[in-house]
Amino acid sequence: MCTVTLIARKNGYALGMNRDEQLARVAGLPPSRKMINGCAVLAPSEPGGGTWIALNHAGITFALINWYSIITRVKGEAVSRGNVVNAACASQTPDLAGSLLAPLPFHRINPFRLIGVFPATSEIAEWRWDMKTLVRKRHQWKDQQWVSSGYDEPTAQRVRSRTFRVALKQKSAGNLDWLQRLHRSHLPEAGPFSTCMHRPEAATVSYTEVTVSPTGAMMSHHAGPPCEGAIAFAPHRFTKSQNSGARNQMQVKPWTK
Repeated sequence: MCTVTLIARKNGYALGMNRDEQLARVAGLPPSRKMINGCAVLAPSEPGGGTWIALNHAGITFALINWYSIITRVKGEAVSRGNVVNAACASQTPDLAGSLLAPLPFHRINPFRLIGVFPATSEIAEWRWDMKTLVRKRHQWKDQQWVSSGYDEPTAQRVRSRTFRVALKQKSAGNLDWLQRLHRSHLPEAGPFSTCMHRPEAATVSYTEVTVSPTGAMMSHHAGPPCEGAIAFAPHRFTKSQNSGARNQMQVKPWTK
């Protein structure tokens, strides 16, 4: 259960992601630097090592949401969907991401939608696994949103999409304050369908934000519901390498105000 919002810009993008989970589930760990297949990656993680979102040194983000509208599920023990982002996150092109995903044991992975944002080529790719086939869908480079809900996915998509469309008409649409307000929104009321989701047994448990520009890329993370007080970030960033021979490479450094 998650909401992913992308603000596509001429020279980069901003992305916000609410992670919605059962309250009884063990909390995820904050973002840290990892090396995956030789690629520097920033990502939060589950205790088992999987993740729901990752930013690599080329400014590419991969974000995964469960696909509850597909009711078929793995029979027997399932492989965590948290492994999907780890498999793809070293990629710098959609084609390479598809190649890295191919060896996964899909017959043991429940349905998902994986969003990949590639700023260098202004591409947005979405991989959809429905327990039968893995299909890659191409999206236009424009502001958009993806929603999942284990409670009632069609209604959640309809209600949150309406909130998103209305918010896009605001003068501040697209800036980071606007993105954060959207992700802590309780419109039309705090509950299972609001962007910041609340149910007795489940809720939005964290907010992760990615910003990418020609000078670098940053991941910021807030543990806890984004509606509870001011959003407190512990951000890290990639900055462009001084090595002119590595134009698309970035170096990871802690970020402080």
